[in-house]
Amino acid sequence: MGIAILSLVWSTSTRAANETEIAEHLIELVNIGRTVVLEHQATINDAAKADKGFTGEFMADEVMERFKKKTKIDLRIPNVVPHANTYVAMLEAEREVVDEAQPVINRQGVGFKGFLHAVFARRVGEHFYQKTGARMKLTGIDYRNSRSKPDDFELEVLRMFSDQRHPKGQVYARNTMVDGRPVLRVMDPEYAAVSCLSCHGVPKGERDITGMKKEGWKEGEFAGAISLVLPLK
Repeated sequence: MGIAILSLVWSTSTRAANETEIAEHLIELVNIGRTVVLEHQATINDAAKADKGFTGEFMADEVMERFKKKTKIDLRIPNVVPHANTYVAMLEAEREVVDEAQPVINRQGVGFKGFLHAVFARRVGEHFYQKTGARMKLTGIDYRNSRSKPDDFELEVLRMFSDQRHPKGQVYARNTMVDGRPVLRVMDPEYAAVSCLSCHGVPKGERDITGMKKEGWKEGEFAGAISLVLPLK
């Protein structure tokens, strides 16, 4: 599936009703991809096996199928899907990231490959930006990678999410300006799942498999957010 670079910009007439829904669908697409990576982590890290079968095509098929089940949107027939180019750009970014990682994923004799769902998401965000000009990243107050460092807007919202008075799971969206241009900024809070705790749980300060210090998270605690910056006219 190929896709040309597109301009991800909505006019005033379409954005009020659609922009937040589009953002939520984009977040859903990347979250499905992260889940697929997480579910296949043991296969990816299998030192005894060379060809894992974990390809970009496999990723795209899984994402499309699960996205359809969640949203009733079938990206296999994009010509009947509103804003399909935007969603397909995200899907294509996910496919490309997995395809580019094939030499690492299929490296025999090596266990931990470093191809984690957070790494996947960061690379997908980079590819998506190149295709659309829209920015997506994982961010948090306790960030590990400098590219995940929150900007002032994100830090403000992260602090709001971490306040126990904020309704758990409630997305935050605001029309604002970035570099003199109107954008929609959307942040979706995330909470520590059991699968997060092997790297981010207790005891705090212990080194995880990546060599980083654990943050001491407990299941269900606020962990960070997905941040989207979508250009508007």
